[in-house]
Amino acid sequence: MSSEMIGALGLGLLLVLMILRMPVALTMLVIGVGGFSQVISWDAAISMVKSVPVEVLTNYSFSAVPMFILMGVLAAHSGMAGKLFESTRIICGGWKGGLAIAAVGSCGIFSAISGSSLATASTMTRVALPEMERYGYNRGLATGALAAGGTLGIMIPPSIALLIYAILTEQSVGDMFMAGLIPGLLGLVMYALTVTVMMRIKPTLAVAGEPTRWAEKLGSLAGLVPFFAVFLIIILGIYFGLFTPTEGASVGAFATLIYALVKGIRGAGLWQALQETLALSTVVFFMLVGAETLGYFISVSRISFSISDYLFSLNLAPIVVLLCILAMYFILGMFMDSIAMLVITVPVVYPIIQAVGIDPVWFGVITVLTVELGLITPPVGMNVFVIKAMAPHVGLGEIFKGVAPFIVSDFVRLTLLILFPALSLYLVTG
Repeated sequence: MSSEMIGALGLGLLLVLMILRMPVALTMLVIGVGGFSQVISWDAAISMVKSVPVEVLTNYSFSAVPMFILMGVLAAHSGMAGKLFESTRIICGGWKGGLAIAAVGSCGIFSAISGSSLATASTMTRVALPEMERYGYNRGLATGALAAGGTLGIMIPPSIALLIYAILTEQSVGDMFMAGLIPGLLGLVMYALTVTVMMRIKPTLAVAGEPTRWAEKLGSLAGLVPFFAVFLIIILGIYFGLFTPTEGASVGAFATLIYALVKGIRGAGLWQALQETLALSTVVFFMLVGAETLGYFISVSRISFSISDYLFSLNLAPIVVLLCILAMYFILGMFMDSIAMLVITVPVVYPIIQAVGIDPVWFGVITVLTVELGLITPPVGMNVFVIKAMAPHVGLGEIFKGVAPFIVSDFVRLTLLILFPALSLYLVTG
């Protein structure tokens, strides 16, 4: 049996095992080791099992992952999220649907230091949903806005998804962060516009909030200062070369820790934050070990190169290849976690996009946006299930119905990014 055939069978078995609900990280590890042994030898596969975890766990670039996770966890435990929503609520006071816009804005700002969509969705749901329900908001609109707003964490830097893509493809992490900034902010604006349009179409979805004076709105900006301070420290420090993205993660985590200590977080709270960070980091690193192992198998099987050669023989335009890959991501996103999807597929598709001449930074941004769509698309929609867990009294059907207009908004944004690559590349290329 040829190595390409072994590679194809391995990828097919990978999908079958995931459909059977086998843990993704373990699935990648098993298929990677088993497939590598069939292409090379069992001795080589055992040697790989010994070396790959060490390579991943001692990779300096990966040390940014737990730092960004710690930053988001500390922000959640220190009360920053509650203060953030209160500030955005006051700013949007008196607007029709203002609480939903405030929730989306809070998600966007919180994600700027969280880096995780699931963490953003769960944290802001605990803070914002009770307030929207108190004012009689339609539960579909309320939960849909939170589910969609939570996805901004995967794009607005510092983003763990963009970080992992950069490391897997050996791109500059700083370039990926800069490339994700405008698309992420565009998503924030478009979600707010989506709420406004929904209120125009069906005004009964929500009521106007309590009006606030301009003096109150200006005073509430103080609640946004900690977030913008940490965000600017990280982004400007990386952009101007003051420190590397990995160092920036440490600086951001330290700044957030100082804020948490000032706000009164002490022994028990810190210990809980560290435990949560360790648990989340363990899951991510287990996936990275599995992905690295699977990547070795894909490389030696040459399946990705065979696919590239086949596509070349069809003489397809690069945009057609791109659309086919994005369609695959959209379908996979209906069933898989975003990080798992990236670590499984990037080793396969990256040689293909290189072969057809697609810019890897631009591809990374639109790929992450497509993965972001999967977070709110049925039947899985990880963000939707997170919000369901936070609000068990709201039906899944209500949440999916409420998030549907935001899915349309994301498709419009994806189209804009495909038609105008400068939206992603302007801050990178100048």
